[in-house]
Amino acid sequence: MKVCRTIAEFRAQIATYRTAGESVGLVTTMGALHAGHRALVERAVAENDRTVTTIFVNPTQFGEASDLENYPRTEDADLALFDAAGVDAVLIPDAAEIYPEGEETIVETTRLANVFHGLVRPGHFRGVATVVAKLFNIAQPASAYFGEKDYQQLAVIRRMVTDLHFPIRIVGVPTVREADGLAMSSRNVRLTPEDRAAAPILNASLDAAQQRAGQGATAEQIGETISNVIAGEPRATLKGLDIVWADSFQPAAGPEERTIGVMITAELGEVLLIDQREITP
Repeated sequence: MKVCRTIAEFRAQIATYRTAGESVGLVTTMGALHAGHRALVERAVAENDRTVTTIFVNPTQFGEASDLENYPRTEDADLALFDAAGVDAVLIPDAAEIYPEGEETIVETTRLANVFHGLVRPGHFRGVATVVAKLFNIAQPASAYFGEKDYQQLAVIRRMVTDLHFPIRIVGVPTVREADGLAMSSRNVRLTPEDRAAAPILNASLDAAQQRAGQGATAEQIGETISNVIAGEPRATLKGLDIVWADSFQPAAGPEERTIGVMITAELGEVLLIDQREITP
């Protein structure tokens, strides 16, 4: 596995794959890798001749400086996971490499970035879209792989790819969960033992939502169910709950007539967690 520290080095390595007529799949990460990231890499390896990845803790998608500072950094373990999973090359740049001095350009989906989870974390999706657009331009892959757990992020990236005519196939990979149902996230390591024990309440609320949907509940009733389940866990504070039509990402209301996407944002201690599920009537 080739470890690159500069854009030029990474591009040169990918150019050798293209010269050989090999397809390239991309997985972008901020490091602190877990089994969910491995699932992305394994899908990319299965579908492409070459798989390349990135590790970059993107400063523009963090609202609080302390959140950026506390984000776990585990480069040696990350590289070992990538190597074992079959990654061919990885880019690990510093911030100045991605954001050159005097840079002015941003990328933003004007509606999707500023609704739902975007209201809880203002500017977050602008940072995501900007850095992903940069990484797409750097790697120019045939396909790129993202977790479905970040449901709104996946919608933002798909919208951006369509709007900017990136010739890239975006592949969503199902959420990977711990044995107790907690969606895997790099943030989970920051939970206290007590908050970690309480965190599966997010998945439990989605289970309850799925059950209510099977009973013919409306979108509003499903929302009430989720709120009530999370309210029963004193360590969890519901910060955002959004229910959208999966095919349009518009707010859902009334009886379920087609698939909905449910997005939860909850705070446990100082850690903000998200979870999601698509529910079909």
